[in-house]
Amino acid sequence: MADLAAHGRYGSFKDDSSGPVAGPMPEEAAMATITSICVYCGSGNGHADIHVNAAKEFGAAMAKAGIRLVYGGGGIGLMGALASAVIDGGGKVTGIIPDFLKRKEMSLDGVMDLVIVPDMHTRKMRMFTEADAFVALPGGIGTLEELIEQMTWAQLGRHAKPVAIANVGGFWDPLRVLLDHMKDEGFIRPGLQVKYSVIDEVRDIIPALQAQVASLPQEALSAEHDPIVTGKM
Repeated sequence: MADLAAHGRYGSFKDDSSGPVAGPMPEEAAMATITSICVYCGSGNGHADIHVNAAKEFGAAMAKAGIRLVYGGGGIGLMGALASAVIDGGGKVTGIIPDFLKRKEMSLDGVMDLVIVPDMHTRKMRMFTEADAFVALPGGIGTLEELIEQMTWAQLGRHAKPVAIANVGGFWDPLRVLLDHMKDEGFIRPGLQVKYSVIDEVRDIIPALQAQVASLPQEALSAEHDPIVTGKM
């Protein structure tokens, strides 16, 4: 199993994939470009200012790059800081929130495209279909669950959208240790590798994601793929 770690302009990049590499595209095929990013993050601020500052910085970067934010629709914590920064920068925001969370997470008034859905399952699927890529900023159990779900779907071949972990201040280092432990213990096996990037600096997230999709056709970011066929589970 390949286990590559490179430390360069994108912080650290981890690639556990040893599957086939896509060949060159036909000349007439357009290279993929990320136009929307689903960001998972906490509805709280955390104890360290670095987390809120990272959310604001990333929101401003998305607005400047013309990339639409897809997020959970909340107006508090990192979610609110992120979305407000996109809006303040003149960017577009799609918020997707279940009806029962509108009051608890205080949906952000400035979000023009606010989608109210009946439940969490619908929310997560809508966020998936609206986004070209996924980024996890610091957060709690909900953020972790959403991140792991997209990593699992990618592991099973359901999508080719890049998944990035914004490792602000080393927040996600314990998760990286756990994933390595799973691999070492034989539960992440050849053919079921987990492919994701770990990016330490907020300014490097968008360039890293764009580089990861540059060799793909645009439709690869919009289609839900057939599941891969694996051997012994």
